[in-house]
Amino acid sequence: MADIDQIAASVESLQKHLEAHRYICSDQIATAVFLAFHLEKPVLIEGPPGVGKTELAKTASELFELPLIRLQCYEGLDESKAIYEWKYGKQLLYTQVLKEALDEVLQGAQGFRESVVRLHEFGDIFFSEEFLEPRPLLKALREENGCVLLIDEIDKADHEFESMLLEILSDYQLSIPEIGTIKAKQAPPIVFLTSNNTREISDALKRRCLHLYIPFPDSDVEQRIIQARVPEIPESLRLQLVAFIHELRQLDLKKLPAISETIDWARTLVLLHAESLDPQLVKDTLNVILKFQEDIDNVDSEVNSLTAKIAK
Repeated sequence: MADIDQIAASVESLQKHLEAHRYICSDQIATAVFLAFHLEKPVLIEGPPGVGKTELAKTASELFELPLIRLQCYEGLDESKAIYEWKYGKQLLYTQVLKEALDEVLQGAQGFRESVVRLHEFGDIFFSEEFLEPRPLLKALREENGCVLLIDEIDKADHEFESMLLEILSDYQLSIPEIGTIKAKQAPPIVFLTSNNTREISDALKRRCLHLYIPFPDSDVEQRIIQARVPEIPESLRLQLVAFIHELRQLDLKKLPAISETIDWARTLVLLHAESLDPQLVKDTLNVILKFQEDIDNVDSEVNSLTAKIAK
């Protein structure tokens, strides 16, 4: 088990350990994780897709040697998929099996009222923890030694779902009407929420979180990221690749290439045994870094001038 207190003893220590796990980050990112751990507050990470928001939670899980529990958000997500639901099949099966015990349950009951009371007591069994099916949020609270809880792409969920999150984000507890309040075990989860800024997040949710914005990295940081993730790529090719990506980000594209695309492109070029970026190679592999045909068509005519520019 990792010595979490030692790893998170300082921002510098945490940054060093994150980089040892191949997550190259700024002081701001390391500080946010440091505060999340020591203040026991969730972190809301915003920024364009593919800049390492989800990867930060995954790396924190590896770093602290804690289980990663992930809730992928989508429109229509509700408590039955996020918090808990009842094991209806098991309830039905037990109901059928216990039908034979009904006479025994009602034996000696005086009148209708007492029979109803006994049946009510009998029915409460079916809404106990034995019949509870935990979903990601409840699972996170039940982890004995804590966990990393990733609530991914919260901006894709409805505003109503945000309201459901407020209790767990404030007090690390959940209320289940039939059972009561379930609180986190000894260590509360380290919570990361990510958003691609497709809509505004409510003020109530933001108030409960630390805020972190991860932009596209500058050239130096992206060089370090590629070196950490694709160490086999030649240095000269790495320099050209990152320079080309930064040129693309200056263009008016539907989707700008993110760090994840840069890493994929670096791996592609290594696989193709490339030594430098020539125009034909770039055109043949544009589909790795650009995800819309319109963008590929627009960039295709600019490839010769862009490769010439970065070669200077």
